[in-house]
Amino acid sequence: MALKKIRKNDKVKLVAGKDKGKTGIVKEMRYPLCIVEGLNLVSHFVKANPNTNETGGVRKKEAPVHVSNVVLVDETNTPIKVGIKIMKDGTKKRINKKTGKEILEV
Repeated sequence: MALKKIRKNDKVKLVAGKDKGKTGIVKEMRYPLCIVEGLNLVSHFVKANPNTNETGGVRKKEAPVHVSNVVLVDETNTPIKVGIKIMKDGTKKRINKKTGKEILEV
């Protein structure tokens, strides 16, 4: 399996779309799409359900964003490029291409 450069719980910045420039946390990955918490909100129409006393209406929910439209950011909110480094034991790690530091898992 290939090592994906963007994963769940990564902090990302949108580079395209209506929320361009905003940052958020990746809530879910369905490669090549990701759902970013609180961004790319769309109106979702819900029908009333009398069995559960749920009222109908319009609700906001996050829509998926293509991974090409997001970029990983570091602690200082600057966009970074992600590289793959193969360790001596054969495992793969994600690294920041500019600094060479390993990107820590959350």
